[in-house]
Amino acid sequence: MTEILDGKKLRDKIFAGLKTKLDRMSEKPTLAVILAGNDPASQIYVRNKKKTAENLGINSIVIEYPADVTETELLAKISELNNDKKISAILVQLPLPKQIDKFRIIDAILPQKDVDGLTPYNLGKLFAGEQPYVYPCTPKGILLLLDEYGINPAEKHVVVIGRSNLVGKPVAQMLLQRNATVTMCHSHTTNLPDITKTADIVVSAVGKNIIGEKMLKSNCVVVDVGIYRDETGKVRGDVDFEGVSNIAAYISPVPGGVGPMTIASLMLNTVELFERNKQSL
Repeated sequence: MTEILDGKKLRDKIFAGLKTKLDRMSEKPTLAVILAGNDPASQIYVRNKKKTAENLGINSIVIEYPADVTETELLAKISELNNDKKISAILVQLPLPKQIDKFRIIDAILPQKDVDGLTPYNLGKLFAGEQPYVYPCTPKGILLLLDEYGINPAEKHVVVIGRSNLVGKPVAQMLLQRNATVTMCHSHTTNLPDITKTADIVVSAVGKNIIGEKMLKSNCVVVDVGIYRDETGKVRGDVDFEGVSNIAAYISPVPGGVGPMTIASLMLNTVELFERNKQSL
């Protein structure tokens, strides 16, 4: 019987602990979110992040810019937030308008306030095997989910599909640090089914339906990070959930699996940065 990796359930458990902790704090963290442009999905994500933060007791501010904002304006605002002692954590909502170099914007965030864990400093620490200020949100959520269900990646063969800086690369590194044997696959991998059939754990972060039942071995663990809408408008992941549920020991659903864990990790990171910055003062 396949067990569901229930991200919603774990998110609620994490939120309950965070709320109790925040209720006891006389001073609260402040999360600053920069939203540039009018992407509808980004607007929804930012609204949800602000509401979630405030429900937990985290102060949240959203700074909005039109689609024609300049890189200079965004860099100036980030510099201002970096120097504002009241701001604990900074998040720049992606994607950014096409005229903006996202790497320059992310690079400008102070590592001590980099709530996404995506600055070169924090990613460099991660890839060097050192402790970053915080770990990237989605990979952190994946590891928390595996831990909750007692799935230890040590000495397991883990196949990671997708090589983005947001998910694929950092989660592969975090799994290596947990003593997993990691194979990374991507759009130029020619023999994907041959590789996935050898995996004890599959983490797929592509954004299209690519994993079917015949590509996996029995009793594997499947973590579906991908999300997209099919031609009918239904939200789906990278994995054929119904088919793979016949053979997997554990599987994360879409929605309700990794997504809730990403927002839980964001809130955990906000509090962690606040506490670390207070200790350093």
